[in-house]
Amino acid sequence: MSNATYDVLGIGNAIVDVLASAEDHFLARHGLAKGAMQLIDSDEAERLYLAMGAGVEASGGSAANTIAGVASLGGKTAFVGKVKRDQLGEIFAHDVRALGVHFDTPMADDGPPTARCLILVTPDAQRTMNTYLGACVTLGPSDVSPDLVRAAKVTYLEGYLWDPPAAKEAFRAASRIAHEASREVALTLSDAFCVDRYRAEFRDLVATSIDLLFANENEICSLYEVDTFDEALQHLRGGRALAALTRSEKGSVIVSGDDVHVIDPAPASKLVDTTGAGDQYAAGFLYGYTHGYDLPSCGRLGGVAAAEVISHYGARPATSLRDLARANGFPR
Repeated sequence: MSNATYDVLGIGNAIVDVLASAEDHFLARHGLAKGAMQLIDSDEAERLYLAMGAGVEASGGSAANTIAGVASLGGKTAFVGKVKRDQLGEIFAHDVRALGVHFDTPMADDGPPTARCLILVTPDAQRTMNTYLGACVTLGPSDVSPDLVRAAKVTYLEGYLWDPPAAKEAFRAASRIAHEASREVALTLSDAFCVDRYRAEFRDLVATSIDLLFANENEICSLYEVDTFDEALQHLRGGRALAALTRSEKGSVIVSGDDVHVIDPAPASKLVDTTGAGDQYAAGFLYGYTHGYDLPSCGRLGGVAAAEVISHYGARPATSLRDLARANGFPR
């Protein structure tokens, strides 16, 4: 992984999150599947926004959240994602650049507005996400700079990119460029419902094109259509991809060839909101991976980052992950 300008390049949906508390009966009344992500149109986004309680706005998007976490750990990062030149687009661009992330994807001057995700957090800290993709659907291969991909040790892609056709082509282009440059490609499956939509294509990607795979227990079981986590592991053992699998309070499991590492969860000060837990686990893991940590240490650092983000509202770190890593004995 030498001669790289960036540790991780993220390519994903550039979204501004709106987070609000909600009770289970609110989800039921609006026909929302608890704990899942669903895509909504502009009319539904407006209707739900008016019905939900007071919200807090924060820049988000799965891959963007991971890149923010890597940056908080002190990693060198870049991000590719499409926003419109509107108020939310300016907010997103400012927030990501303020973290020290390289972000120069051209803003759209026309077309749909910047994407937003309406996130409803129930008292058990589960988050139900309702995403209007907006300008994200216009992301295409021309937005992916080959030089930027070649300059990154790892290009990190989110499964949600498989929804918009142009973004899917950008995904494929970035993967091809990275491998031609002897760089690595990482994929997060993003959501079990996303896996349901594209199971066959994702299986093919994992078998042929992905070097690092991130998934939670539900996602990996959905990918292989099995009932138990242990069954899913058998599909991954001996495969091409190094897999980092999160299991909530059970910690995580890392599969590398025939080797399996079981990682205990990091202690969390409190559980407030699980939004972004998987994104920040990936951030800690990727930072460790691109800095030469052994695989168990990568998993433990991922757990530390995930424990931080579930202790407060929002999908990005509220404190310095670099300081937190040092406090937990990780090297500078």
